Amino acid sequence: MDQPSPKACDSGPVPVVMSLDPPWYELMWTGKKTFEFRRRFLTGSPAQWFVYLTAPEHRLCAVIDLDAAIQDTPERIAQIAERMQAGSGATVQPYLARKGRSVGYAMPIRRVRQYTGFAAAELERVLGDVCPPQGYVRLDQHPGWRSVCDKLLATPLECETTISPAATP
Repeated sequence: MDQPSPKACDSGPVPVVMSLDPPWYELMWTGKKTFEFRRRFLTGSPAQWFVYLTAPEHRLCAVIDLDAAIQDTPERIAQIAERMQAGSGATVQPYLARKGRSVGYAMPIRRVRQYTGFAAAELERVLGDVCPPQGYVRLDQHPGWRSVCDKLLATPLECETTISPAATP
């Protein structure tokens, strides 16, 4: 049985670190990926997502503004994925329903900002042993990540884009 997702606070976007595979990140820049889909996520508030790109990149390099998560059944969330890009629903539904889960989350992507960022070796100097986040890490609960993410925002902005997700049910 699914456990409820933690409620976010009402004081604005909740900063989190989450991993993302580079091909999905690239689809955001082309406008083909307008939602992020997760099996667990915060509810009730938008999020400021600090992106750790996985192999072969291994770096913290972007910030993505997410609207509040849409929480629904894996089937209904898969319909959102299908509207985003034909064929995506067939991948998203089994991912969300894995291990009998009855709830999934779709977060509308609003803005993507790419920074110079930090490679894994740089992160290790600050944080020690760095493992890509599984699920999400709330920055208010991890001062080390908070410090690194604050430094990321102080590095040069390389590019940014605004995204308009398709209408949801």
